[in-house]
Order: sequence, then C-alpha cells, then structure tokens
Amino acid sequence: MTDNRFTFDGQSVTAKRGQSLAAALTDAGHRTFRTTAKSAERGIFCGMGVCQDCLVSIDGQPNQRACMSLASDGMTVTRQVPFPAFSGTAAKAGAPLTLAPDVLVIGGGAGGLSAGIAAARAGADVVLLDERKVSGGQYYKQAADGVVLDGQQRDGADLVAAAKSAGITILSGVELWGAFDDLLFMAQQGDRAIIARPKTAIVATGAYERPVMVPGWTLPGVMTTGAAQTLWRSYQSLAGKRLAICGSGPLNLQVAVELARGGATIVRLAERAAHPVTRPLQAARMAVSGPALAMKGLKMEWALRRLGGTVRYGSDLIGVAQCGNALAATFQSSDGTRDTIEVDVVCMNAGFEPQNEILRLLGVSMHYDPAMGHLRCHTDDAMQTNIRGLYAVGDCKGLGGAPAACDEGVIAGTHAAAAAGFGDAYDLHSVRRRLTGHRRFQSRLWPLYDIAPRQAADMPSDTIICRCEELTLDDIRTGLDDKPGHAGTLKRATRVGMGRCQGRYCGPVAARMVAETTGKPIENLSFFAPRVPIKPVAISSIFAAEEAVREKT
Repeated sequence: MTDNRFTFDGQSVTAKRGQSLAAALTDAGHRTFRTTAKSAERGIFCGMGVCQDCLVSIDGQPNQRACMSLASDGMTVTRQVPFPAFSGTAAKAGAPLTLAPDVLVIGGGAGGLSAGIAAARAGADVVLLDERKVSGGQYYKQAADGVVLDGQQRDGADLVAAAKSAGITILSGVELWGAFDDLLFMAQQGDRAIIARPKTAIVATGAYERPVMVPGWTLPGVMTTGAAQTLWRSYQSLAGKRLAICGSGPLNLQVAVELARGGATIVRLAERAAHPVTRPLQAARMAVSGPALAMKGLKMEWALRRLGGTVRYGSDLIGVAQCGNALAATFQSSDGTRDTIEVDVVCMNAGFEPQNEILRLLGVSMHYDPAMGHLRCHTDDAMQTNIRGLYAVGDCKGLGGAPAACDEGVIAGTHAAAAAGFGDAYDLHSVRRRLTGHRRFQSRLWPLYDIAPRQAADMPSDTIICRCEELTLDDIRTGLDDKPGHAGTLKRATRVGMGRCQGRYCGPVAARMVAETTGKPIENLSFFAPRVPIKPVAISSIFAAEEAVREKT
C-alpha cells in the first residue's frame, strides 16, 4: 500500500498507512504542535488522548488531538494557535446509535477484553467501547500495521482475536463523555452519538502515567514513557535518537530496552529509587513471589547495558531546559551531586493515576491509598462496585498490573453475564488463586520503587502544575492564601483544573496541597468533582444524545 501525504503548516509530510498524525509528525522532525495563550510551545505528551496538549487544526477544524487522529491523504494540518477560528465544515451529528446489550464493557485493554470474552462465552450479548482505533490497551499496544514485535504484543493480538471470535461487538474510536444513574452512558464515535442502556456494565478504562513535575516538563520533546512506547510499538516511530528516561517503575526499563533495540541511544535511564541490592530482603520477597518476572527484569537491565544504555539508580530529574534543537536535562543523585545531559527527548513515568472518572460520576465508593498516591475503588469478590450491576476491573480501580486485570476481567465478565440472566458464575477458584498470586507480586514489587507523590514543598515555585491553564506552583500557593477548605474552592480561586484535561494531572497535586494546608486527610471528596462531559466532544453529539434520550422518556 502507498503512503499518505498531507501538509503541516504548508510543508509536505509523508505518513505510513494507519499512522497517527502525532507519529507522522514526529517522524518528520516536528515537535511543536500548538502554542498556548502565553505563547508557550506544546507537543505530544501522554500519547493516549488524556493531556489534550497535542492539539492541531485538521482541514480547518481546531482542537483535534494528533495522537488520536489518523493521518490521511490530502489532509491540511496546521499548528494550533490560541483561540483558534473554525474555518472548516461543521460535521452534523448522524442519527444516534442506541445500544441495549446484556453487558457493556468500557475499555479495550487487558481487563476489558478478558471481561468481554468471559461474558460472551457465557452467552451474553456484549458490546465493547474502545477509545482507541486498535484494541489492546496500554499494556498490549497493537501495531497499526499488524506487525508483531514480541511475545507481549502477540499475546495481545491473541486476546483481540479471541474477543472477535467470541462474538463481541467492538466499537472503536469511541469517546465516552457521560455516565448517569441507572447505567445510562453517552458517547461519541466520529459524528455519531451513542446512547447505551445495558443490563450490566464493566468499567475497564485503565490508568494514565503520573509525570515528574519539574521546571520544563511541558516543553515539546518531554513526554511520558508510555507515549514514546506507543510511537514505537504502534507505529515504529522513534520519539528521538538520544533519550533520557526518568522517574520510577518497571515500565521505564522495559521501554528503554525496546527503544534501544529500535535504534535509539539511551543516554540516561534515571531510576529514582536505590538499587534493589541495597534492600536484599525486599528484593528476595519479590523474587520469590514472581521468579520469572524478577529474572525478566534482570535480563532487561543487562540487555540495556549491552546496548550501550546508561543506568543510574538514586537519580532524580530536577529540570529540563531548551538548548537549541536539543533538551538539557538536569539530574540530581542521592548524594546531592548534579549533572546535565543533552538529549532529543525526555521520557517520564513516576507511577500511574487511575482513569476513574466514570466510576466517580456514578458514585462508586473509593478510598485513598497513600502508598500509591491515588484512589482505589471498592469492589466485592465478583468485582461489583456498590452500584448494582456496575463492575470495575484493572488499573481504573487502583494499580494492579495487566495479569491481574485479565483475571479480574474473567471474574467480572462471568458474574455480569450471570446477573444479566446467562448461566451461573461457574467455579472461578483457579482464577481467584492466580489473581491472589498476581496481587501478592504487585504488593512486593512496588515497595522497591519510589512512586510516592512528591510534596509541593519539594518543587521549585516556578514549576507548572496545571498544564492547561499554565498555572505555576506559586500561582496555586497564592490561591491557598485565602485558606480554601477544598480543592473545588481552590479551583474557583485560581482556575486550576479548569482546562481541557479537567485536572487529570494537576488535580491530585491540588488535593494534596489542600490537605497539607488544612491538615485534613485525603479522601474521595478531596479531589475535583468529575463533570460531564468528562472528555471534550462535539456539542452536536451532546445535543443529539440529549434529544434521543428525551424522546425515549
């Protein structure tokens, strides 16, 4: 098949078939996709449609996410400017699609696919809504051209194939924007509104990465580790030739090896935590609970070193600055020494934040996990929440890893199908036993890393906290001078969290700052209240869905 060609700010760009705009622009050497109201440049950051920072105008339509838009032949793409004018043709909302499946699965990753397969095999009618164009989620990231890079991707391809053979209806490119009482869900797919009223629903929306907030973390070329992995695994596009990867957690090492094998030079893999050999008892407990995974981790580090990568433990990113066409990344070691290196790209991952907006909208009970720094959702043994007929699996309910998400999905799918009148919840003893093992391994793995959220007091005052509204830590501290008792009050005082990403990055920081100021413990209600729409969508889609629901009632 021939490649696609489009223009970006008048320059011709070639894109491989099935490639995202973000990947094609990255291959062409473009980092800056838009400018902000304060004239700051922005580019790809999260790579999964969360941050809303890679916005471009496509054929005159502004506010299009480059990471979620496929490049097509003849497109006219321009860098987005502040307050862009609409000069395209407004798409009219098509006739709404109304769904009433036995089981609705929201999310096409490890947990969602496993849940859908289990429910479908029990005889239930299953519809799966996936925001991505290709299912597989963050863990199983599938290549747009179908090329399989390794066993992990092959396992994902097998899972997607199993879902299709089970008869699941998979709707891709769906943006779910509303969740309401009595399991009413509203979404948008292209120019069509979707209204779903299932008998039961399973939320499997996963998680997004927690960044390392330092001065310069919003610069083009600074992105999450997962974004760089998506560029490579989905489109065979390298984020850059010379990379620094920082933060804490096993994903950083895995991606470093993948990119090094793809031809990148890993100038620095900076792991915030000390080397596991300094904590032999903890390391031994982790290895005993998952010897194969522990050995896999050791082999990855050896592989990275053989490929010329530099690994530093007890090393923390403290700042990024523009240096000509490169980025100057400054690190501080645990002994206090600092050094600066020049790279093309800085990748960061310091843990994860659950994508729990749908669950919180519906009133699901949650509690704050201080060790992980995020909310955890309460579920029973069937993975059912306190909302009857609503189940939650995977990292959206609290970080647990892909293997655990698969088993949780099997349990939830089986019980959801039974609740919808299809079969019984058959003996899941072996699945539950396996799940217990996965959770045990996770509980022993994460203490070896340093993913606890950083306190605001440790950040420089000029660090941007709210990417969308361009608010610094000092701006938010000024808002705190009025002694607000809640993050919502702080939001009204400063506009923190009012941008397109709706506080997904700054919200947890604001909640912690309020807690530090007031002395109150963090709980579910400490965070910004989720609002409809939870993702930016066309207002025509909202009107169409609203009208269709009104006609039904």
